[in-house]
Amino acid sequence: MTDETPYIVPKEPGRWRALTFAALMHALLFAFLWIGVRWQNDTPATIEAEVWSPETREAAPLPVPQKEPEPQPVVKETPKPKAIEEAPVPKPDIALEQEKKRKALEEKKRHEEELRKEKEKKRLEEEKERLAKLKEQEETKRLDKEKAEKAKKDAAEKKRKQEEADAKLLAKARDEEMRRITGGVTGSGGTGEQAKSQGGRADAGYMQKIAARIKSHTVFNVPLDLTGNPPVEFVVELLPDGTLRGAPRKLKSSNVPGFDEAVLRAIDKSQPFPRDDKTGSVPSKITISHRPKDQ
Repeated sequence: MTDETPYIVPKEPGRWRALTFAALMHALLFAFLWIGVRWQNDTPATIEAEVWSPETREAAPLPVPQKEPEPQPVVKETPKPKAIEEAPVPKPDIALEQEKKRKALEEKKRHEEELRKEKEKKRLEEEKERLAKLKEQEETKRLDKEKAEKAKKDAAEKKRKQEEADAKLLAKARDEEMRRITGGVTGSGGTGEQAKSQGGRADAGYMQKIAARIKSHTVFNVPLDLTGNPPVEFVVELLPDGTLRGAPRKLKSSNVPGFDEAVLRAIDKSQPFPRDDKTGSVPSKITISHRPKDQ
């Protein structure tokens, strides 16, 4: 190829063979369709023929109607009884062996039932014994607890009685000492429920004044179910300026903890205690007695 000659696309090999094959296939398809359609549209031709004879013949006689046979009664056959099959009689040896096996099985079941009953009985006895031991232990614990509580109560009662006896002895000794110091005067009206001086001489009016001062600072709601009117007693040591010398010491409890605490707070709020007008000094020790229902 040169610059003057145009470019020509080369022909593909086998082109005419492919065209021939395609034309042949189309021709075969057209022939197949043509034959099939004609074969379905063709109607088969029918031929009819009549045969005539020159001889004259008589007509065939009409058929005589025949009577239908009467139905015969149906006789039901009685079923024959089946032959009763006799059970085969076992041989003596086989029967004896079966009887032995049956008895052995029954004996085994009876023995198992007895064992089961014995086990159940033993279990019930063990359970009963366990419950009895448990009940006995609980009863022992209850008795021990009751004994401990009773012993505790007895000890508390004994201690309370001892404290009351000691308090009575102490109060008696204190009263005697007070009478000796004050010249036989223990308080207004002789009730012994107000402050008492145990250090230096002080008249009853001063003691009553101290008791009223402490009661005025006592704040306590008396329980409605309180039995009796038990007193509480404190020993208060004072400095020359009327302030407390240490914490007050409880001589006797009223058995009402709230009231005891209220009186203790009232003593603290009442300081400094005033001087005695007659002596011009503050007692070194005072005994405070106060009852909850006397507020």
